[in-house]
Amino acid sequence: MGLESLGDLEYHTILTKLGAEDTARASCVNKKLRSSASDDSLWSLFCSQELDLSHPLDPLGNPLASFKECYQLWRESFSMYPWSLVKRVKRCWGRLRNWLTVNFPEAEATLRKGASEADIEELESILNVKLPLPTRVLYRFYDGQEFKDEDFAKSLYGCPLGLIGGYTFYNRSVNVYLLPLSEVISQTEEMRRHPGLSSRSNYIVVAASSTFIKKLFLLNCNSGKLYVGTKNLSTTGEMLPCVPNELIRSVHDLTGDQQQDAMLLWLEEHARCLENGIIKLREQNNFRKFSDLQDDEEKYLFTYSIRMSLLPEGCIINGVSFSSCQLYWRHWIIRADDEVVSAVNGEAVIGKFPLLQPGRKEFVYESCTPLSSSEGSVEGYFTFFPGRLSEPKGEPFKVTVGPFPLQRPDYIF
Repeated sequence: MGLESLGDLEYHTILTKLGAEDTARASCVNKKLRSSASDDSLWSLFCSQELDLSHPLDPLGNPLASFKECYQLWRESFSMYPWSLVKRVKRCWGRLRNWLTVNFPEAEATLRKGASEADIEELESILNVKLPLPTRVLYRFYDGQEFKDEDFAKSLYGCPLGLIGGYTFYNRSVNVYLLPLSEVISQTEEMRRHPGLSSRSNYIVVAASSTFIKKLFLLNCNSGKLYVGTKNLSTTGEMLPCVPNELIRSVHDLTGDQQQDAMLLWLEEHARCLENGIIKLREQNNFRKFSDLQDDEEKYLFTYSIRMSLLPEGCIINGVSFSSCQLYWRHWIIRADDEVVSAVNGEAVIGKFPLLQPGRKEFVYESCTPLSSSEGSVEGYFTFFPGRLSEPKGEPFKVTVGPFPLQRPDYIF
């Protein structure tokens, strides 16, 4: 039985198995294949599989008449890049945008339309660098973030809408956003004027904190590695890697299909952390200032979050169930390596006595500890009263917090 004897359904089934590129080639075989290859439902499938598109849109989000036109335009727009890399970057941005749309639409609205090849080439000419391929494609999709004046009015400490997010503790508030190309140029030029960075001509600033606390992320355009500056960045050029260096490969290779620089790996890991609830969105209504850690002599400063909530059945003490309990006391033992460097005893946490009840929003607070070592640990316990502190229903009880490590993570945000 020859191809001419097959029906439209059989042709359609065959082409769906072939994929977009082989379907385009098969359309040259005969008229029936050419006709089947023009079926827009087929290209709808390819756009869904390869680009996660449910509607025909061009790379800038503008609607198109058909999925076939959509697919062709995407391939033409990114013809200078390996298609496997384009699809991977599209998936990465899709995951981030999906999470932002549901959980943080205000930040999603700050994403700029993608940069053009001319925009990227202008940056490379001004800064005398060659961007790694994955970073180029990332900027082709979205040219960083752009804030409005009213975005800064939402906080006394800067704009809180950074895609990478941040933390607040004591006198520090950090919120990291992705720089648009125009700011990459201006901040990189400013960075290169500092004594410790004047020789780092292959580094560019790609992300920064929008708050008063300076935090810069620098991409090595030659190697594709990403770093975050320490407090000694401007004087000595000290930086820490943000991504495991052994994962970075083929950052300037146009022929292969294994390109991944630190920028792409960093954003993919961030998407994973958001999707799995490892990083959570939290409202910060006030800001407590206790001490100035900016000049702390310790080399490492670790931050951590503590979350508290009560199980649906309440707290059960000696067989008796209570519908609420309230924190009274905390006890921490902090170690650097295996040596105890601090023992903390005191009422409340960050000046608060959280009341826990089933079904109520979890209580979250952030704190920090400076260490002389890159590894340490924290352990201890909290003391609660069943009921309320003003009306205790029983004797106080302890909730043990098992040791949790303080160590430099593989990925730094």
